[in-house]
Amino acid sequence: MIRHLDDRDQVAGYEKSGATVVKGAARITGPGSLEVDGRQLSAADIVIATGSDAVLPPVEGLDQVPVWTNRETNTLSEIPGRVVMIGGSAVGVELGLFLRRYGAEVTLLEQAPGLLSREDPRVGELTEQYLRGEGIDVHTGAGARRVRREGTDTVVELDGGGEVRCDVIVVGAGRAPRTADLGLDAIGITAGKRGEIPVDEHCRAADGVWALGDVTAVMPFTHVAMYQARVVADNILGTPRAARYEGIPRVVFADPEIAAVGLTRAQAQNQDLSVSSAEINLAEAIARPWTYEKDPRGHLGVLADRDRRVLLGAWAVGPQASEWIHTAALAVREQIPIDRLLDQIAQFPTYNEGYLAALQHLDLSND
Repeated sequence: MIRHLDDRDQVAGYEKSGATVVKGAARITGPGSLEVDGRQLSAADIVIATGSDAVLPPVEGLDQVPVWTNRETNTLSEIPGRVVMIGGSAVGVELGLFLRRYGAEVTLLEQAPGLLSREDPRVGELTEQYLRGEGIDVHTGAGARRVRREGTDTVVELDGGGEVRCDVIVVGAGRAPRTADLGLDAIGITAGKRGEIPVDEHCRAADGVWALGDVTAVMPFTHVAMYQARVVADNILGTPRAARYEGIPRVVFADPEIAAVGLTRAQAQNQDLSVSSAEINLAEAIARPWTYEKDPRGHLGVLADRDRRVLLGAWAVGPQASEWIHTAALAVREQIPIDRLLDQIAQFPTYNEGYLAALQHLDLSND
């Protein structure tokens, strides 16, 4: 939801609720004090929620050609004819599919061996399959080495040889916390290596100073920022509360949707956990896909701890996965025993039924 980069309705809502809104560049000048375009403000508590900026990768010549981030892409008025998307993360997948479905020729470059590299490899494999089916030219294990302008074309030279011509480059190569010129030194805060503001379990950065959202680099999701805001509000109002980050869903709003929660198999093995995993084809396991679309799609994977017999993680690539991943999210967050999950009764026909089918394929023996 971009609202055309116009926040007037939000500001009006804040003011209607009794807040004073001061728009401008703010800088902290000391404990409990800050300056906004020459205006001095003071408060018992300061909350920093400045978000993040898109990162431009260090590609030679990138500053000499048309380059968009998610900001320009989400506010465009005309669809470009040819696009090179740098980055196969959530931004790259979502925007690449968006541009392709509106008629652009899209080439997607990802340096990692697969798309969505922070998830299980199978998730990236399925995502690549669906993007290729949409007509997107996907290159994994390949980045942009150099770019140049040639007439009206932007030419992207690829690592390992070859080149791609386009009208615009769209960058989805990560984000960095927005902390420059905030005056953090005035209150004794030292930003981390990525520019993030370190916070404790209460989202406290210093006495009377709190930080939430992307600027903390904890988990760069809107829903995490909203959660941290509730934690901060409770602590400021006198109800001690610590943030917990187990079982938070991660969603890529593509088609089909891609959702995950908890640990990947590699992460679990790095913790020396004894794990079992299972994957099902939703169209073969449950009825709901056949009631939802003519050519049913979707897969569900689950990961369990053999010793504790609890769910460690799950992923789903399928219609409305953003909605039904929350069954797994709750199970991971609250460590619900798998035996209890197997006894749960899901509405027929729903995608949630897939969990029963997937859990029944787990091998939880320790032989």
